Amino acid sequence: MRYKAAIFDLDGTLVNSLNDLADSVNAVLRVYGFPIHDLENYRYFVGDGSRKLIERVLPQGRAEDTAFVDDFMAAYKEYYAAHLLDQTRPYDGVMDMLNGLRRRGIPMAVCTNKHQSAAEVIVEALFPSDTFCEVLGDQNGLPRKPNPHKVFHIMKNLGVRGAQTAYFGDTAVDMDTARNAGTYAVGVLWGFRPQEELVAHGADVLLTHPMELFEKVMFAE
Repeated sequence: MRYKAAIFDLDGTLVNSLNDLADSVNAVLRVYGFPIHDLENYRYFVGDGSRKLIERVLPQGRAEDTAFVDDFMAAYKEYYAAHLLDQTRPYDGVMDMLNGLRRRGIPMAVCTNKHQSAAEVIVEALFPSDTFCEVLGDQNGLPRKPNPHKVFHIMKNLGVRGAQTAYFGDTAVDMDTARNAGTYAVGVLWGFRPQEELVAHGADVLLTHPMELFEKVMFAE
């Protein structure tokens, strides 16, 4: 199959944002006098949206307090907005991969569980303005991945079907999303989660470096 569109997760797939995410959450935890977490733990805290991230880092008992979680999330989003580009950068080889797809005329989009405003700022700052046709993050009224709704929305706008689309991600949530949307599931091994997780959740192909894409996945030209 020659694929006609590419949809990408953001954190752990296009950009390495782990340090900025961890530093921001830990900064707010310190303000509240709560224990902080090691960087490696954040590989498993992230991926399901900001609210789930906050629920996972809070001490037992506080994550069930909806009003408290709302307050903590607001403080986190404010801090993260000022620090989301401190260390976050595209992974080595990602720009070359995206440029290769652009040369082939492949439309590309971003589908992430990161809150919309942060996703837009990162993409606008780190990638040329015409790289992606759409950036769709976490926002009210849209279910989070692995629900395929956002992928369906993007594919409709691009005029493609699932069988014509490759979806790229680094977590179980991404592979489940790809399967649920009927797309080709491309697991990337430079991100936050191990190979075993991606295989267990149905990755069709695994990439150890972005430029392997053009050896392992066929795109229309």
